[in-house]
Amino acid sequence: MPIYDYRCLDCGKVSELFVRGADNQAARCTGCGSENMEKLISSSYMIKMDASRPGTTCCGRAERCETPPCSTGEKCER
Repeated sequence: MPIYDYRCLDCGKVSELFVRGADNQAARCTGCGSENMEKLISSSYMIKMDASRPGTTCCGRAERCETPPCSTGEKCER
């Protein structure tokens, strides 16, 4: 069973819960016992553009910036 993060809409507590499939009805707050829970989006679902991909720079532009940091390989401030 996967682990999901849920926030209780009554008390605000965030809990990691084992939930089978799409069975959101099984989610119950570990703090107050409420079933009024909101499933949170996991950070593992976020996609970050990789600057090392060919044809891109650290700020996502196709060409390098005239001034650092793109020209020095540091983190872009744009």
